[in-house]
Amino acid sequence: MNLLALKMLLNDRAKYAGIVLGVMLASMVITQQGSIFVGLMSRTFAAITDAGGPDIWVMDPKVQFIDDTKPMQATALNRVRGVPGVAFAAPLYKGLLRVRLDNGEFQNCNVIGLDDATLTGGPPAMLEGKVEDLRRADAVIVDAVGASTRLARKPTTPGGSPVPLKVGDTMELNDRRGVVVGISLNTRSFQSQPTIYTTFSRATQFAPRERKQLTFILVNAAEGEDHDALCERISESTGLAAYTRDQFKWKTVMHFVNNTGIPINFGMAVSLGFVIGALITGFMFFSFTLDNLRFLGTLKAMGTSDRTLLRMILLQAVSVAVVGYGLGIGAAAWFGHSMSGTPLAFRMTWQLLFVAFCAVVVICMLAAMLSIRKVMKLEPAIVFKG
Repeated sequence: MNLLALKMLLNDRAKYAGIVLGVMLASMVITQQGSIFVGLMSRTFAAITDAGGPDIWVMDPKVQFIDDTKPMQATALNRVRGVPGVAFAAPLYKGLLRVRLDNGEFQNCNVIGLDDATLTGGPPAMLEGKVEDLRRADAVIVDAVGASTRLARKPTTPGGSPVPLKVGDTMELNDRRGVVVGISLNTRSFQSQPTIYTTFSRATQFAPRERKQLTFILVNAAEGEDHDALCERISESTGLAAYTRDQFKWKTVMHFVNNTGIPINFGMAVSLGFVIGALITGFMFFSFTLDNLRFLGTLKAMGTSDRTLLRMILLQAVSVAVVGYGLGIGAAAWFGHSMSGTPLAFRMTWQLLFVAFCAVVVICMLAAMLSIRKVMKLEPAIVFKG
């Protein structure tokens, strides 16, 4: 009977294609829009991801997300170092500074100042040069995307391409000279602004004069130390806020979720895909069942139980769900891969695939329920009418 159910489904190729198309559309839209949303939210904490190593981030208690910088007093560093369980603590400067370009225009850049001694929190990977080159005079490292786009020099010929910033070039930050000693590979930031690395002492010279210039403190816990417990200990001892790397990422994401319309916009797109997919699938599956009522009535007249007919319809729904789901996530994955070299944010996770699968199952079960109701009320005598 299962083989017969599949033959009935595949025999009507037009209806079968329509049902699969509805499921595929829902799966593709949910996965694609969800992946863009996840990718966009991942960029909000790009600086945390790129900093890598530190177990704990310490900051002013009023900081709401990674770019909400509220400098602390320099003495906070020694107070954190004195907390039991802290193996290592390094200062980090993070600020938004203006870079003067060759043509006289200005470009806002994220400037990150690393601990002069250890260079903790540096770029995740280098395309050219080494992180240790920051110890040279006036040295800075620029991320590859910023160097080839917003910080690139004007074309040398009319209509030509911009000339990417390269090692050895100079720039001006707050009337001070910076020499490019390396090009780094960074995660694109939420605002897509160029990222510039230098040492902490040099970053404070580039920045406008302020009484407080210590933005964050990066902490490594002692071996075997519980990170959550150490965060509480640091907060109690210093009065500062301390978060693990994952906690700070989540805090940053929730700020954008709660204070922007991004989740609503993507939620509406995903909901629309779900509704359209459900309508197409439900209509086509119900139409397919109506076209096969005579055959189902014949089976019922021959003694086939309602339970068997129910199993046949569910098998048809599951078959459509698997094929449509696979095609949908395949199309979404192809889209993400094709856009990998563009500024579009796209990050497909297994949790998102699971959500899309659950949505497809719900759609197909709703479509099957419409058909099941019709079959359960089916009278075998319909075979002998007309």
